[in-house]
Amino acid sequence: MQPPQNNPVEFVLTSKYFDPLYLFHQGTFYIKKFFSIIFSDGGRSIGSTLLFFLSMIFLSIICYSLVRIFEIRAKEERHLKHEIEEYAHNKREYEKHLREEVGGSKNERWSKTLNYIFSQRSSDWKLAIIEADEMLFNLMGNLGFKGDSLGDRLKMANQENFPELSTAWEVHTIRNRIAHEGLTFDISHHEAKRVISIYEGIFYRYGYI
Repeated sequence: MQPPQNNPVEFVLTSKYFDPLYLFHQGTFYIKKFFSIIFSDGGRSIGSTLLFFLSMIFLSIICYSLVRIFEIRAKEERHLKHEIEEYAHNKREYEKHLREEVGGSKNERWSKTLNYIFSQRSSDWKLAIIEADEMLFNLMGNLGFKGDSLGDRLKMANQENFPELSTAWEVHTIRNRIAHEGLTFDISHHEAKRVISIYEGIFYRYGYI
């Protein structure tokens, strides 16, 4: 007869590694051993060394991050400076172009308008917009639009027969505010030039200046 064989499942279940008491004692033993090593002279030395290396790693990360932040800020400042310089250059070129037109425009009223816009007085900037609006009124009449006011003539137009209709309404609205609000209406030189440039684009399209 063969000797009885142990059931594998039974063998595993009865193993000491499944005994809670054994596992508890073993866990306690290794925890105590771990702390005894940590708090020993050698353990403290190893811990100090480990902390030193960790500190150096974190310090290196912090230094690298600071360097990258300063590099990014410097790059942003250079980019911003370049954008400002380019904007200033384009603005000077545009104003130079307008100044050259003061004596060379075929429309004397436009030359008068440009003289107003390059004045140092804000009241002249408003006059420039009023003059340009009057010119637009005459241009609309030349194009065949009827009406006693520019508003009436713009109402007769549409995007098909007058593609600049939306921008014309925009600058005409600003002109109306100047006329109705008078001295209380405040407009910057930059904004006044922007408005005049819109009128200019319309006039150029139809060969009016």
